[in-house]
Amino acid sequence: MHHDHPVNDFASVVDAATQLIDVREPDEMDEGTLPGAVNIPLGTLPDRIGELDPNCRVVILCRSGGRSAQACRFLVANGFGDVINLDGGMLAYNG
Repeated sequence: MHHDHPVNDFASVVDAATQLIDVREPDEMDEGTLPGAVNIPLGTLPDRIGELDPNCRVVILCRSGGRSAQACRFLVANGFGDVINLDGGMLAYNG
């Protein structure tokens, strides 16, 4: 099971070993994202899941929290144990 965490407090759940993934489309990501985020659009996640380490924390970001919640459910179903959805997404981020 994943859990939700406020996007504006992302720094408290992200460290050097965390995989921070932005699941928006590349053109959306061009408008800005969180520091260190890697773009894996939601539709490509099943094909790119091998790029992620299931033994390390994964923090997922999108525009509003909807696609990231879907991505979290997918990762948990595929054996990822420490999965966090950044609640509110970039719409709620005021960094």
